[in-house]
Amino acid sequence: MQNIVGIVAEYNPFHNGHAYHIAETRRLVGGDCGVVAVLSGDFVQRGECAIYSKFARAEAAVRSGCDLVVELPLPWSLASAEGFARGAVGTLGAMGVVTHLSFGSESGDLPPLETLAQTLLDPSFTADLKEALQTGCSFAAARQQAVEKRVGPLAKLLESPNNILAVEYLKAIYDLGLSLRPVAIRRTGAQHDGAGTETIRSASELRTRIEAGQDISAFIPETAAAVYAAEQALGRGPIPQERLEAPILSRLRMMGPAVFANLPGSEEGLGNALCKAANEEPTLSAVCAAAKSKRYALSRIRRMTMCAALGVKKGMADGTPPYIRVLAANERGREILKLAGEKASVPIITKPASGRTASPEIERIMALTAEAHDLYVLGSPVSEERRAGNDWRHSPIML
Repeated sequence: MQNIVGIVAEYNPFHNGHAYHIAETRRLVGGDCGVVAVLSGDFVQRGECAIYSKFARAEAAVRSGCDLVVELPLPWSLASAEGFARGAVGTLGAMGVVTHLSFGSESGDLPPLETLAQTLLDPSFTADLKEALQTGCSFAAARQQAVEKRVGPLAKLLESPNNILAVEYLKAIYDLGLSLRPVAIRRTGAQHDGAGTETIRSASELRTRIEAGQDISAFIPETAAAVYAAEQALGRGPIPQERLEAPILSRLRMMGPAVFANLPGSEEGLGNALCKAANEEPTLSAVCAAAKSKRYALSRIRRMTMCAALGVKKGMADGTPPYIRVLAANERGREILKLAGEKASVPIITKPASGRTASPEIERIMALTAEAHDLYVLGSPVSEERRAGNDWRHSPIML
């Protein structure tokens, strides 16, 4: 196993497009390469709960092409694209054995993406961005304007969500000084959050179909379908966002202005606006709509709302995760873990209870992530599956 490829993922849920990405990665890097996925936990970067638990999604991934799945802890799962990418790429780098980073993008063309990443990392770019922001446009529009000033039409690549993440992954590689070799895979089939027409559909469309009780077997590998069917039979899922609306709103309404002021992204009065909305509006979507400002995207407000409910504070996602928690592995994944055990720069945790006796920083983040799982399981269809404390007891799934 000369090469080990890292993939940053949510697999919400794992579908045919993800299987294609893994297969294409192996074709380009070498069929004998190992594949490690860094997976968002029970709450994902769009500021919502995942449709199935992190344990089910990790098992589906290992049964469908990955060799090893490790968790991206909560503060980074709910961070901006930059923080999300830095946390995930930093985790792969900390393993000490990952040689490549593979990601999907709308362009699939690496050199232009590298140019954009280098442009955004240029220290003098900040001045251009501030100048663009003074026009009163949104942050995304201001960044687009500032980038276009430097690289011209190439800036249009930043209008596509997976290109944006690809650029953030490259920025993280450069900024953290990692030797990961990037592999850009052109997305095929449905675009991000868009409708598809063939057997590759977006995860967003599949979640909508799952919530409506529709059959999605044509769009996901049989191995993943079996895992999700088992979850459903046991009453563990699926878990639509609406099932958690009441407990999340309840938490938000018990918090004072100081909590909202200390949220990631709470600048320019956003924290106060969210606090006011949480105490006045009847639904989560109404809370987010009421708190939204012209400058910032709704996705940012959703992440802030979820951070407030789950106790994620400003600064928690600075830097990179201080540990690596294993969620699932196959035989080759266990070989990767053995190699990483000799080279990793942070502790690799296979027994979650050991996090209670680790460093204060590790214990704090693991406890926060475990508390988030306790909230997540309140959405389980069967009451017996809503017990607390399971995150501390759940060993990795070894296949």
